[in-house]
Amino acid sequence: MTLLADLLSTVFERRYDRLGWRRVADDRPFEAMTMDLMGATGEVSGVTVARSILDRFAAAEDAEKLGFFRHLAEDMTISPSAVRDALSAYESGQTKSSYRSFMVAAEPPRQELIRRLNQVPGATKALVAMRADLLRLGRGEAALEALDIDFRHLFMSWFNRGFLVLRPINWESPAHILEKIIAYEAVHAIDSWDDLRRRLQPADRRCFAFFHPAMPDEPLIFVEVALTNGVPSSVQNLLIEDRAPLAAEDADTATFYSISNCQAGLASISFGNSLIKQVAADLSAELGGLKTFVTLSPIPGFSHWLEEETGSEDTPDPDRLKALAARYLTKAKRGDGLPLDPVARFHLGNGAEVFKLHTQADTSDKGMRQSRGVMVNYLYNLDRVSRNHERFASTHEIAMSSEIRALSSAAEKFSA
Repeated sequence: MTLLADLLSTVFERRYDRLGWRRVADDRPFEAMTMDLMGATGEVSGVTVARSILDRFAAAEDAEKLGFFRHLAEDMTISPSAVRDALSAYESGQTKSSYRSFMVAAEPPRQELIRRLNQVPGATKALVAMRADLLRLGRGEAALEALDIDFRHLFMSWFNRGFLVLRPINWESPAHILEKIIAYEAVHAIDSWDDLRRRLQPADRRCFAFFHPAMPDEPLIFVEVALTNGVPSSVQNLLIEDRAPLAAEDADTATFYSISNCQAGLASISFGNSLIKQVAADLSAELGGLKTFVTLSPIPGFSHWLEEETGSEDTPDPDRLKALAARYLTKAKRGDGLPLDPVARFHLGNGAEVFKLHTQADTSDKGMRQSRGVMVNYLYNLDRVSRNHERFASTHEIAMSSEIRALSSAAEKFSA
């Protein structure tokens, strides 16, 4: 895939070179440059201006970037009166022409600007980085949050599942990809190349990532998988240095123990659901002995909730700790009725069920700090994920095992 991407990139760049396109420094205000791009009728002139805008933005300081975003938000937004007039015309006569006019009025010009920026080879990666800056700089500013809706709308189309490519990551993968796996790992830090080797090289370890053809050397999200006998109860045991690898064909359980989103500019563009289900399907096809698909997941909000719930920073005894963790995962809710815990929202939204809880499961500093060492297995029962997903989406019903249900009930007794 990388070779093909390099070849296509070279072809495109040579094509533009033959047509007279070159990088040109442009120090005009962004307002003048965006006006030129929106008015460009020739392909080469449009690409030249788009490239200049992207280069200028990438080199800009935060204040100039913020000015660019405000220009898009304030000067390239919709006209409410034009939308009302177009809607009124459509209501009066629902014709092809009136519908087209309404759609044009309802779409802010900045969406077309972003599309035109994306004409440039390599622009998709630059636009993802641009949105990362927008999320960082625009928090709390209503007009910029509206601008982000436009970025997100376009990205959800550009990065839909049909365009994503699932690639296995192993010890033979290119070094620049492996370096990014180390850098992007967000759950259990990879401390060294030896640590990475232990996660990729043994026969009972797997790693898979989604890539996009427009960003072939940038993983979007990746999952690390341990093939085990039985459901694991400790991440340290999974990552231990000296262990005897299990023959892959002898495993009966696939454990997703780390899922990391890689691109800040793709926040809220969901890949995890498709990734887990695709990996589970592929592993099932490869290894017929796999019967169980679970996670070994952190509970990042548990410690904070526990202190508020108990009024103490002390860690309860293991039985009470496990019961309170069950209560947190199944009863603690946000104002919208969804689980308070972000990892729970993710997996339950994918159709998983809360399956098992383990104390002393993550004894790292981070694990003890965020969840007092407690971890949870979410079960992906491939026969029930669709039903679980529908119930969670429609009524926020949380699928759980009988063990978790009993623990959650026991927490009420501890609190009484």
